[in-house]
Amino acid sequence: GVCVQTDPIDRARLPAWIAERMARQGQRVPAGEEGQQALRFFADRVEGNLLAAHQEISKLALLYPPGEVSRAQIEAAVLNVARYDVFKLSEAMLAGQRARTQKMLDGLRAEGEAEVLVHYAIAEDIRTLIRLTAALKQGQSVQSVRNSLRLWGDKQTLAPIAVKRIPAVRLIEALKTCAKIDRIIKGAEDGDAWTEFKQLVTGLAV
Repeated sequence: GVCVQTDPIDRARLPAWIAERMARQGQRVPAGEEGQQALRFFADRVEGNLLAAHQEISKLALLYPPGEVSRAQIEAAVLNVARYDVFKLSEAMLAGQRARTQKMLDGLRAEGEAEVLVHYAIAEDIRTLIRLTAALKQGQSVQSVRNSLRLWGDKQTLAPIAVKRIPAVRLIEALKTCAKIDRIIKGAEDGDAWTEFKQLVTGLAV
C-alpha cells in the first residue's frame, strides 16, 4: 500500500496557509495590518478544521472576483467552523494565551467534549510543570528530564517558559483545584466543572 503523511497545520502557521490557498485562486488580503487581521480572523474561525478551511476559502472564490478581498468581506463570508483539540487547549494555557485559552474552552464545551478528558489534559500538564519546577531547582536540565516528563513536541519549549511564568505555589493551588473538579465530575461535590475549568486555565494563562 501507499502511506501518505499529512501533518496538521498548527495555529501559528494557519494564517499563512490560508493566504497561500487564497493566492492559488487569484485572491489576496489587503496589505499591512488590515490584511493580517483578516487572516487572523479567518484562522480563528477555522482552527482545527482544515476541511472546513478549504471549503471557506473556496467559497470566497464563488462570492468575490479575483483580486483583493477586504477584511469586511471575509468577516461576512466566513463561518465559525473551528474545532478545538483538548490537548491544544492545554498548550495554549502553557503558552500564556489567555484569550485563546478561554475561547478554546468555550468551544470544547459547545462541542460536548467530555469533562473527564479536559480534566485529564489540564491536570497532567500541571503535574508536569510541578515536577519540572522541582527538577530545575535540583540543577537538572530540561533535556535530562525531557523523556521522563514526556516533554515532546511543542511542550519542550512551552513547559520551561511556563514554569518561569507561573510560581510553584500557584501550581500547587491549581492542582488542588483539579482535585475539586474531579470530585465535581464524579458527583461527590456540588459545582459546575466548566466554570471551574475556566477560572483554572485563565488563571494559569497569564
